[in-house]
Amino acid sequence: MHLMYILLQLAGAIMLLLWAVRMVRTGVERAHGVLLREALRGATKGRVRAAAAGTVLAVMLQSATAVAVLAAGFAATGVMSVSGGLAVMLGADVGSALVVQALSFDLSWLVPLLLFAGATMFLKVEARIVKQTGRTLLGIAFILISLRMVGEATAPMRHSALLPMAVDYLRSDPVTAFGAAALFTWLVHSSVASVLLFMSMAAQGVLPAEVALPMILGVNLGAGLVAVGLTRGQAIEARRIPLGNLIFRATAAVVILLGLQVATLPMAWFGETAARQVVNMHLGFNVTLLVACLPFTAVMEKLARLILPDAPAGEEAFDLMSRRKSALDRTVIKMPSVALASATREVLRMAETVEIMLRPVMELFESGDKARVGQLRRLDEEVNRAHTDIKLYIAEVNRGTMSQDEARRGIELTDLAINLEHAGDIIAKNLLVLAEEKNDKRLSFSREGWSELTALHDRVLANMQIAMNVLVSGDLEAARQLVVEKERMRRLERDSHERHLKRLQSGTPQSIETSDIHLEAVRALKEFNSLLVSVAYPILTQSGDLLESRLAKTA
Repeated sequence: MHLMYILLQLAGAIMLLLWAVRMVRTGVERAHGVLLREALRGATKGRVRAAAAGTVLAVMLQSATAVAVLAAGFAATGVMSVSGGLAVMLGADVGSALVVQALSFDLSWLVPLLLFAGATMFLKVEARIVKQTGRTLLGIAFILISLRMVGEATAPMRHSALLPMAVDYLRSDPVTAFGAAALFTWLVHSSVASVLLFMSMAAQGVLPAEVALPMILGVNLGAGLVAVGLTRGQAIEARRIPLGNLIFRATAAVVILLGLQVATLPMAWFGETAARQVVNMHLGFNVTLLVACLPFTAVMEKLARLILPDAPAGEEAFDLMSRRKSALDRTVIKMPSVALASATREVLRMAETVEIMLRPVMELFESGDKARVGQLRRLDEEVNRAHTDIKLYIAEVNRGTMSQDEARRGIELTDLAINLEHAGDIIAKNLLVLAEEKNDKRLSFSREGWSELTALHDRVLANMQIAMNVLVSGDLEAARQLVVEKERMRRLERDSHERHLKRLQSGTPQSIETSDIHLEAVRALKEFNSLLVSVAYPILTQSGDLLESRLAKTA
């Protein structure tokens, strides 16, 4: 019974640790997501700069995997090369190890302060950045609490009769220790959580450093597998980055593991205590990997292209959506609640198609790739077909007996389909036309103008993710955030317009040549964003958070 209690306490501590790490990442992404993506976009020139950007981003997000997903997204749209993405990943792994270093110190005295400040900011302040900063502080506090819980749970294990046997077995079989740690990291999807767990066990004398060494190597292999798994459904260009990173990590980990069979690594090199040795071994591995592999990112890109060759013409990843079977199930027409769920899935599919169209727009402003423009326009035809199908499907459902809530939901889904169809037209008939015009006339944006456009595009992409989450979850907080983003987008458009006029007054040649294209692109992105916000209105109206009119009442 006592053993069961210990295991239950340990399991609870591990789950709290995983949730807290995710909470920190979510808070940072919601507060600074656009800035993070813009920083990563700006780090595409030079391997050292890319690695430094990856390190900073991983420290902020407390996750190298999150950086991998961001880099893969940029690679899919052509903004970032595979070799540049690999440099970012190598730096991100160092950043993740630095996070472990910071959390490995005794910061228990900070917990009450973090809980008070974080809860106050999250519960009492409506401003998004302050609120999400509060979420981040709460997450850090919960990480520290979970580590204390791990220590309390593992302390009695030092007196267990089974522990010496288990440790002796792992000491004599480092391959098993290596594999078990890789599997655990893959299951929990967090190298930060894995290393912190092993550090806590080492601090209690449960896990000797010489046994932890192969486990740390396994953690790094497992972390590489996580990124590969999360990007397996993306475009081939996106999948090459985590694949190359996995090859780097697996090769280094296996080579060191084999080397440990013939030579003993002095543990004293890594610190005085077992806990300090665990976190220092993790950091040492990733710093060594960065230094050794950074010069060979271009070579790894070629290898990744051999393993994952380009798809045949017409088989690009963003065309897969057009071949997906419709989610509209005509066999449930007579069951309104089920039929509306089917229509919701089709609207979500429609939104995903529009997102696929939006992602490469900035890259097309630079390249003017006519073949890819044609493929995006074919996706717009698919969006138009989905819009028509959804309207007719819901109209047929309406002919049956429906409750008032079901009828309202049907109207909401129809309106969403109309707005998404309009959003697709903005891309196909506005933004792509402007991209073609810019490249046909061989024009170039000013550096400031291009920076403004890419920042707006990144913000709209981030809001697209929020809109799809609101569509699926109906989350009230996310709906509020989406409406706040509409006002912020209006301010950004106004600021961009004013800065553009100042560049015209100063006689900047690129601004004069691309003036109409710049202003129309900004207007199109703002209009696209406004259409996304419509998904939040029904939720906010129902909760009483949205007034029917913005006009002040007259006496």
